Amino acid sequence: MVDHLFAQLPKNESILRLAFFGTPPSNEEYLKRRTLLKEKTATYFGNRRPALSYVSQPPLHAPLLVEVHSIIAGEIDKITHKRFQNKPYTLLENPEGRFLFAGGFQSDISTSIEQQSVEVFCQIEELLKLEHFPIHSIIRQWNYIEQISCFSDGNQHYQSFNNARSDFYAKDLWPSGYPAATGIGTNLGGVLVDLDAAVFTSPGTFVAAIDNPLQTAAHAYSEKVLEANHTKKETPKFERAKSLTSDNRRLVYISGTAAIRGEESLKEAGLEHQLHITMENITRLTGKAQLIMLRVYLKNKTDYASAERLINEYNLFIPVSYMCADVCRDELLIEIEGIAIE
Repeated sequence: MVDHLFAQLPKNESILRLAFFGTPPSNEEYLKRRTLLKEKTATYFGNRRPALSYVSQPPLHAPLLVEVHSIIAGEIDKITHKRFQNKPYTLLENPEGRFLFAGGFQSDISTSIEQQSVEVFCQIEELLKLEHFPIHSIIRQWNYIEQISCFSDGNQHYQSFNNARSDFYAKDLWPSGYPAATGIGTNLGGVLVDLDAAVFTSPGTFVAAIDNPLQTAAHAYSEKVLEANHTKKETPKFERAKSLTSDNRRLVYISGTAAIRGEESLKEAGLEHQLHITMENITRLTGKAQLIMLRVYLKNKTDYASAERLINEYNLFIPVSYMCADVCRDELLIEIEGIAIE
């Protein structure tokens, strides 16, 4: 399956990131398959290995799926592929700035979610320092957390992660807001983080946080929607979306979005209503920008056919991936993230 997917990679584009999604039966098998992916990627790309991650989420329309982030590089673009602690990452440099595409940040998955989270952010900090990216240069982050809504020793996994993330982010000032982000569950694999970061050298290139007036900013949630974790309850530090503007072009990273109004989930709402409210929230974030891809997370596999039919009714004609994954609140059946351009 990996060979088949590699054969379909775009030939005229520079690959920045590969994110594989599959369904290993155990953490032991997860580690074996992750090693296989690393070996296959090394053989295929040689010294041009892109950022790589393996997410334990069942794709609902294929046994194995890969999401490809790539660009058609111009003469002014310099692309460098490097490795940090045996993790490949990609640097893109041009007159607009320096752009980092990194992923696969993981720790010993046999330890607690709290310990893994702390160690993952230590790895991220080391790489950012190595490449001279401040912490606040992170503009998009994908956070995959095994059994996200479960508790271990009285601590909810997602809350443990949020506490570690808040401690890490507190080392910087975030003048343009927190990153866009997704915090989503996985079957296995512990804590896994991917990220994009940028440092700008052109005054016409900048990032901005995007709020949804119908939703409370996640980093401003009250304690009543947070889970206890020892005695610490830090909010999820992310923006609803983040835009990257360069001259007349704009790219919008849409965070993981669900049927939330204010800070409350729409309780007792079925899949169809939740999906439409979620898409309405996304429309508020994108403005005039046009969606170019979506990733749809469904709590229940049985909702796949209905979700695909409802999404198709929007006539988007873009790539849409469907994953089975736990959402961070028990009452939420669906979460959607994406990218838009203007």
